[in-house]
Amino acid sequence: NTGIALAFVAAARGYKLNIVMPETFSIERRRVLSIFGAKLILTPGAKGMNGAIEEAERIASSDPKYFIPQQFKNPANPEVHAKTTGPEIWEQTSGKIDVLVSGVGTGGTLTGVSRYIKGEKKKKILSVAVEPAESPVITQRLAGEGLKPGPHKIQGIGAGFIPDTLDLSMVDRVEQVNSSEAIEHARRLAREEGILSGVSSGAAIAAALRLAGLSEFRGKTIVAILPDAGERYLSGPLFEGLFDESGLPRI
Repeated sequence: NTGIALAFVAAARGYKLNIVMPETFSIERRRVLSIFGAKLILTPGAKGMNGAIEEAERIASSDPKYFIPQQFKNPANPEVHAKTTGPEIWEQTSGKIDVLVSGVGTGGTLTGVSRYIKGEKKKKILSVAVEPAESPVITQRLAGEGLKPGPHKIQGIGAGFIPDTLDLSMVDRVEQVNSSEAIEHARRLAREEGILSGVSSGAAIAAALRLAGLSEFRGKTIVAILPDAGERYLSGPLFEGLFDESGLPRI
C-alpha cells in the first residue's frame, strides 16, 4: 500500500520509481503499480520482506541518485499517524476510546495513534498489537526469545522482524491471529457489514471480537484499524474458492 501511494505521487510529480516487493504479493498490487508507471522488482517469496529490503538497499547503494523512504525505519511514519489518524479517532469516538487494535506491519499506526492518545491526550488506553500466529515475532521479542519468523497469508502485517517504527513501549497486549481466522473475518466483514477489506483487516477484527467477548472488556469502546480494501486481493487466498476458472462467481 505504501508502494502504491508512492507510485501515484511519483506519477504526479514526475519522479522515476522502483518498487521492490516479494513475489508473493498480490497480482492486483502489481497491476496498480504498473499502471502508475512504477518499475517492479520482485524478490523471492521465501525471503519475505527482509529479502525485499535487502535488495532495495543494494540497489540504492549502487548510485547516489537513489532515495529510499524506509517505511520500516522512517520516524515520519508514526509521526503522521500521531498528527492525523490519532486525532481522527479521538474526534470520532469523542475521546471515549478504551482499546486500540491494530495489525503490525511497520507498526507506524499503532505507535503514532498510541503516542497521541496516551501522550498528548493523557488517556489510558490498551494498545493491542495484532500479528500472525504463524510468525509471532513481537511475542517472541517481548518474551526475550530469539525471533523465529514463519510464512503466513496475512499480507501487510508480520514482516518477520521488529521494525524501528514500532515502539514496543506502546504495546500493552499482543493478539495472535492465524491466516485462516483473518481470511474468515475479512469475508464476514464483506457479507455481514458490507465492508470489502483486506486480509490484515480481517486479522484486526478477529482480535477485536476476541477481546469484546471477554468480560473485562464489556462496555468498552474498541477501535480496530482496517487499513485497506479487498479489491487488492481478488486473486489471492482471501477469495480462493469463490470463483471458477473463468473468474466468474461459483453458484
